[in-house]
Amino acid sequence: MSTQRGRIQITGFDADRVEQPDEAIWGDDEDTAVMSRRQRIIQQLIRDRFALVGVFCVLLMIGAVIFSRPITVAGIVVQPFELVPYDVTATGVGDRYEPPSLAHPMGTDRLGRDMFSRVLAGSYYSVTIGFIVTGIASTVGIIFGSISGYFGGTVDEIMMRILDVVFAFPGLILALLLVAVFGGGYWQLVAAFVLPGWAIYARLIRGEILKVKQNEYVLAAKALGARDRSVVFKHIVPNAIAPVIVQATLSIGTVVIGVAALGFLGLGFTPGTPEWGTILDAEQDTLMSGPDADWNWWATVFPGLMIFIFVMSMNMIGDAINDALDAQVDNINHGGGG
Repeated sequence: MSTQRGRIQITGFDADRVEQPDEAIWGDDEDTAVMSRRQRIIQQLIRDRFALVGVFCVLLMIGAVIFSRPITVAGIVVQPFELVPYDVTATGVGDRYEPPSLAHPMGTDRLGRDMFSRVLAGSYYSVTIGFIVTGIASTVGIIFGSISGYFGGTVDEIMMRILDVVFAFPGLILALLLVAVFGGGYWQLVAAFVLPGWAIYARLIRGEILKVKQNEYVLAAKALGARDRSVVFKHIVPNAIAPVIVQATLSIGTVVIGVAALGFLGLGFTPGTPEWGTILDAEQDTLMSGPDADWNWWATVFPGLMIFIFVMSMNMIGDAINDALDAQVDNINHGGGG
């Protein structure tokens, strides 16, 4: 009599690899899928000339964030370089409303401050807030949406009602309300945009998880005794993350616009702070003067242009990433593999 009678053999499955239930059973395949996704994104960014220009512009602005002024952490200078030619708060470094010149490439403002130094330093506030808000909001949303989509039932119902409450308030209006109540400032603005911003990521990942959790590899992992946390974050989330990546890329630009809007309304940073929206607020009267002899256009054009370039660059990068991930999904749906 054969000793193999009554046993079920799964082709391609190596039981010896399963040493602990929580280990990723298909770890190599998932690592390959993640690498394939990363390679597709890089290849698409290289092929898409507009996206490549966007990457170049964003990298320049990140460089401005890092090198515009020295960076000190816990009293230790970790970045000693300073690219800005003048102190961003120093007045009278040039004549009042001096036009762009070699000494002041972006001119000066109403107090004779160098606009180039202020616009360059302003990238620190707008760009870093955009990335920090998106990072925190996407992390919170992924955790929240993953729990909701995976467990379903009553848990999902309760958590979705919480999302409905958040979505009942327009994001920018809620951020404006929070800043008006708690005051402006760097971390106040971060909190004001994170609190309404995480909900979109939660809804996106929840919808994807409802589809992914029915796949065979998820059912097999659960049958072998893997804990729920391991199943969700090792097997499900990596295969449901694509739309969240696209949304996060596009949301960075949206946050920058929101921060600039609050700054323009006088609710972001304190007056005099070299943040793009706050600079526009201080010089908004130049927008009303019109193109006459006294039209000091540079006072608002350059900070506004920086906002436009950054947001447009992030949108072009997001579109390229979306095309790359859509191509991956289409390939999988037609049996092409990773």
